[in-house]
Amino acid sequence: MAISHSDANQLPVVAPFDMVVFGGTGDLAMRKLMPALLRRNIDGQVDLKSRIIGIGRSPIGNSAYAKRVEASCRKALGEAFTQQSWSIFAHCLRYLALDALKPEDYRRLHSLLGADDAEHHQSGTTSSLQSAIAERIRVFYLATDPILFGPICQRLGDSGLVTPQTRVVLEKPIGRDLASSKAINDAVGAVFREDQIFRIDHYLGKEAVQNLLALRFANTLFEPVWNASGVDHIQITVAETLGVEGRGDYYDHSGALRDMVQNHMLQLLCLTTMEPPSKFEPDAIRDEKRKVLRALRMFSEAEVATHTVRGQYRAGVADGVQVLGYNDEIGRADDPSPTETFVAIKGEIANWRWGGVPFYLRTGKRLAVRGSEIVIQFRHVPHDIFPIGNNRLVPNRLIIRVQPDEGIRLNLMTKVPGSGGMRLRPAPLDLSFAEQFHTRSPDAYERLLLDIVRGNSTLFMRRDEIEAAWSWVEPILDAWANSSDLPRFYPAGSWGPSSAIALIERDGRTWSEDTD
Repeated sequence: MAISHSDANQLPVVAPFDMVVFGGTGDLAMRKLMPALLRRNIDGQVDLKSRIIGIGRSPIGNSAYAKRVEASCRKALGEAFTQQSWSIFAHCLRYLALDALKPEDYRRLHSLLGADDAEHHQSGTTSSLQSAIAERIRVFYLATDPILFGPICQRLGDSGLVTPQTRVVLEKPIGRDLASSKAINDAVGAVFREDQIFRIDHYLGKEAVQNLLALRFANTLFEPVWNASGVDHIQITVAETLGVEGRGDYYDHSGALRDMVQNHMLQLLCLTTMEPPSKFEPDAIRDEKRKVLRALRMFSEAEVATHTVRGQYRAGVADGVQVLGYNDEIGRADDPSPTETFVAIKGEIANWRWGGVPFYLRTGKRLAVRGSEIVIQFRHVPHDIFPIGNNRLVPNRLIIRVQPDEGIRLNLMTKVPGSGGMRLRPAPLDLSFAEQFHTRSPDAYERLLLDIVRGNSTLFMRRDEIEAAWSWVEPILDAWANSSDLPRFYPAGSWGPSSAIALIERDGRTWSEDTD
């Protein structure tokens, strides 16, 4: 029986909080953060004494900022946007023009927060006001270039803006390599305790990713075969039809390996392959993820050439529209970029559960379809008892659809009804979360933002996870940097370079294209 929205357990309203968004006029804030906060406000989970403060360099003022946020929220929410809900939410909004590198500007932030604290505080005594400020939850969300993470945190600390109830949120990527990641973490850690630092990966907030934990650890069905004895291989695909979409400056200094593999894809791999944690607590889960990352078999420079593929899209047709190639899109037609927009990797987890089972990662821009999925390919049955001439038995395959249509599909061999004899064919058991639960699947940021306020770090990355991931990725980056080979070209609208197909097919396997 399908479960209605009213049957679902509703999270309670969170305590009043301050959320200060550095980069408050940027793409992430406008496209994701503000709409997510408005939706949580509409659902009654945001206390109306909360304050959301956008920080930017432009001196635009509260009114102009509110208009920008309103336009973005209208576009993101569509029919769910109402003037009444907006008016309530707009009451929480503030804007402050601030240069993140100027210590004197933080005095104005301190004054703004202090003035608002006094306005919302009922008691007239100074000591009670100071106590209320110390107890109020304060979130500093750094939606900026990672090079600013350390300086901003230092200035927040020097300005007396960090209290025991303060959290800081770091957007990826945290560094460009292991050394820069450690430097950023050291700078942030000099001001904030580790339990105050929330390194966000929005993929971990997706319903299908969280359901992966439920699928594995709330059911006994798969555990006996969730290992090298039952699994032939694992595939993880994150495919995008879009290009760099105005993010050329950032992307050309990052590339697909840093932008997607080091964080999103390795986190998905960890949740798919980790051991059962002793309890559902943040550090218990993150301990098990770290063990997976530390068990990833490192590549030698020679192995990088045989186990990885990097590509770059050329002009082609994506979503039915003729589009430019990567170099033309970022304005480097006369000076071609070596940055990869596609990566495929064959790797292995060197531990008792997964030894000998390859995993294949694939991600790229301007691919054939948009979709993200995790595929668990089980092994063949040990002996085929059915008559010769029947269809060849196809091994079972479990597909977790992360986006856009979140759900789970299990492919089984079944008898064709009414057929003479035992004619078999594969058929799916398909669970669509939207159809089963008759409710909108919340955007990942909606859950993660309120988890930050609640202090729940389960779906966030710990420092040792970040550094273990960089340790595995760095030899690949170094080998590519030392190679004279350039990324393999592929036409926009395809599934990437042909060498990515060869990477898996020379092992007698094929990429899943269930995303379409």
